[in-house]
Amino acid sequence: MRFASLGSGSKGNATLVQEGRTCLLIDSGFSLRELEWRLGRLGLTAEAISAVLVTHEHGDHVGGVGPLARKYGLPVWATRGTVAGGQLGRLPDWRPLDVHEPLAIGDLAVQAYPVPHDAREPCQFVFDNGAVRLGLLTDTGSITAHIRERLGGMEALILECNHDETLLARGPYPPSLKQRVGGRFGHLSNAQAAELLGQIETGALRHVVAAHLSEQNNTEHHARAALAEALGCQPDWIGVADQESGCDWREL
Repeated sequence: MRFASLGSGSKGNATLVQEGRTCLLIDSGFSLRELEWRLGRLGLTAEAISAVLVTHEHGDHVGGVGPLARKYGLPVWATRGTVAGGQLGRLPDWRPLDVHEPLAIGDLAVQAYPVPHDAREPCQFVFDNGAVRLGLLTDTGSITAHIRERLGGMEALILECNHDETLLARGPYPPSLKQRVGGRFGHLSNAQAAELLGQIETGALRHVVAAHLSEQNNTEHHARAALAEALGCQPDWIGVADQESGCDWREL
């Protein structure tokens, strides 16, 4: 299994997970043209994508899903609540996603799980090829027992580190937006992400990638330092998926 980020942040998100001939795209908050360009940067074309999985209906995650699915006839897995949000438009092949049922797509087993976020029916994912597992967690304002249960024992984690709490408090956002971002249905802080790592089994981890960093309220240094302290590793071992470059392929 390998994974990569095409870009992560408030201006657009997309993640790739590949096993054999199965290549899954999780979200696409980029225009079709931009997505195709970013795929090319990683050595892929859109024809390589097997299916699209959607976490929730916010524009930075779904802005490009509809055009991509319509152009290439791709199946899109999304919860009924996400589709009811109306942001995906017409889909040629929508497949309802049940967050309580495992899913097999080609060579990958997928388990969606619910998260607390200010969307209609948001979820995140665990990917399993039978030997190793990758956990994805972004766009959640708080950690639940169910999240801890799902993400323990992973070989790789893509983990939201949206903001440093001090930088958010001192930053340019108006009070209402600060409250939303830092609230229990907003986004994870570096400290919350680090706390999660201290609560789950991490002994098998080969990769940890910090994702969805705020350009106004966080820095790569702050995110890496928080996660490294939790894991007892060097900060440069922690990867970062940024807005412009995402992160290159990582092998499991």
